[in-house]
Amino acid sequence: MRLHTLHELDKTEGTKHTAFLSVCAFTFLTNYGIGGLAPAFYPLSLEFGRTASQTGALLLWPILVLGACNFLWVPLANYLGKRPVFVVSCGLLCASLAWGAVARSFESLLWSNIVGAFAGSSTEALGASIVNDLYFLHERGAMMGVYTAFISGGNSIGPLVCGFVVTGLSWRWHKWIALILTGINFVTVLLFVPETRYYRAESLGPLDVASSSRDNVNASTDAEKDANGVVSEGEVTEQRDTVPKKTWLQEFRVWSGVTPDTNIVLFFARPLPLFAYPCVIYAFLGYAVSLVLTASVNMLNSFVLQAPPYSWPAMINGLINIPGLLGNLTGCITGGWLVDKFCDWRTRRNKGVFEPETRLYLCLIPLVITGAGCILFGYGVERTLHWTSLFFGYGMISVALTAIPTTTMAYVSDCVLPVNSDALMLVNGSKNIVAFGFLYGVVPWVERVGYVDCFGTQAGIFVAVIGLGMLLLIPFGEKIRHVQARWRIIL
Repeated sequence: MRLHTLHELDKTEGTKHTAFLSVCAFTFLTNYGIGGLAPAFYPLSLEFGRTASQTGALLLWPILVLGACNFLWVPLANYLGKRPVFVVSCGLLCASLAWGAVARSFESLLWSNIVGAFAGSSTEALGASIVNDLYFLHERGAMMGVYTAFISGGNSIGPLVCGFVVTGLSWRWHKWIALILTGINFVTVLLFVPETRYYRAESLGPLDVASSSRDNVNASTDAEKDANGVVSEGEVTEQRDTVPKKTWLQEFRVWSGVTPDTNIVLFFARPLPLFAYPCVIYAFLGYAVSLVLTASVNMLNSFVLQAPPYSWPAMINGLINIPGLLGNLTGCITGGWLVDKFCDWRTRRNKGVFEPETRLYLCLIPLVITGAGCILFGYGVERTLHWTSLFFGYGMISVALTAIPTTTMAYVSDCVLPVNSDALMLVNGSKNIVAFGFLYGVVPWVERVGYVDCFGTQAGIFVAVIGLGMLLLIPFGEKIRHVQARWRIIL
């Protein structure tokens, strides 16, 4: 019998979608308010007397915080519940945006971005985890694509809007607009995002629950098909749980108590052994290099396009995010809907047995497109080619930012479903830390070797990471999962 989550049993489709989109809007507005400021970097460097490298800190340090603070928010959400974490962090994001709008020094603006990143980091892994709380296996790829589209969309639509706002008003109005939108989102989170934490083995202690999770990790061979003929891995149980229906007032409560019979220290320590799983390593490295490529362009493009010989105003500079947005949408469709359709087709040909590695075949599409886009952008800048080369290059680079995480995070969830929130925390937290290490030196790197060598090297790293992961996991992933299932490392 198929094991249903709380909201699959208890919620209408409309309620699930409303809760999911509220969380997606939260993660969108985090990147909109912080990363969207990129077109103002050049005028900000002039206003505050900072170099390009120093001004890049407005994006660089928030990237680190967005990842590192996953290691705080996810254990707290597992212990206290996701709803109180979302409500508190969304309120804190509102406060940080107001702070940024009135900041009178570079340091004050920087710290407002850091605090905003701390608040918004709650959605990085928990937003992806909610996909698995609310949706069936055959829906997860598409919904994960929607989620990653909202993440990347903030980094595309934010700069696009900011370019016009900076030109017509000021960079402070970018923060005020983000505050207004986030205030509205705070109300939707408060009213429409219920608690999705739900433990089926209520009589078990933390070690027993973890042991149960460990025994079910990677159990994709013990699967059955749902009504649509799609196999659900690791979602088999002997008896369907009886889920009591909550009233609206019960769901409106922010606080629903801590997880019973558990130790909060365990929640902080439990995810760390998952670094031993190849699927987790592949997902975070693939996401990291995809983020590095896009963030490199975001950090550098205003210093390229607003300075001679292009000498564009911020408003026109922001238009580079149109191909970025189109690339994000292409990646979202490729890594989500297209992968789901491909998996359905492969599953039918495989006599109804779903294999998680099926998702990875289509990583070939962003591998080729984004690798070529990096080279095109590097040559376009260094040889001062027509602006269309920069636009096409950035659009091609942006495909990976949604296609790779959409595919690989769904793959991780398939492989380690019982502990998916812990695994996704490692993916989201680690990729930002790795990205921070790369981006910390990207401006000096470009200044030293030029755009062709810098972006050519990044293209090589991207192709190597994605390609080698595919060559390892597609043919050997099933054997690896069966070996992993016997590991006694999950706490």
